[in-house]
Amino acid sequence: MSAILPLDSQPADAIEGLLDAAFGPDRHGRTAYLIRDGMPWLPALSFAVLDEKGELIGSLQSWPVALTHEDGSQLPLIMVGPVAVAPAHQKGGHGRAMMDAVVAAARAQACEPLMMIGDPEYYGRFWGFTADGTAGWDCPGPFEARRLLALSVDGRPVGGTGMLSPRITVTA
Repeated sequence: MSAILPLDSQPADAIEGLLDAAFGPDRHGRTAYLIRDGMPWLPALSFAVLDEKGELIGSLQSWPVALTHEDGSQLPLIMVGPVAVAPAHQKGGHGRAMMDAVVAAARAQACEPLMMIGDPEYYGRFWGFTADGTAGWDCPGPFEARRLLALSVDGRPVGGTGMLSPRITVTA
């Protein structure tokens, strides 16, 4: 039986090893890494899955990012991902369980809107992520507009125009 725990309960090298196994060691050049460059992940919205032996088999990190407008002002957002599951444990519902956990925690905290780069059919069907409202968003690297998704967790509208970037100031 697996267990979901706060990600900060796991050693950093174990998390990095899992991410390498799930996405490859060249993952650092992806657009998502540019958006959150230099930001610490948010412990209250980041989760781990441990197997019955207590080994890390899944991780989900969330990051403080922002939509930076042309005038330099920022709309705070929380970037969800990567959602990583060890290859031998994929298709077992672990990623979905971590997503359930992050969406529930975000709703409980009534935090900033969540955003991600992901499959709209999957993330839309289970959690309501959509590309509605993200048409005016740009990224510092290549991306498919249909995969740039957002979810309001407290009813605030999601939209605007600008570049996704690290957040200038982060409040805890």
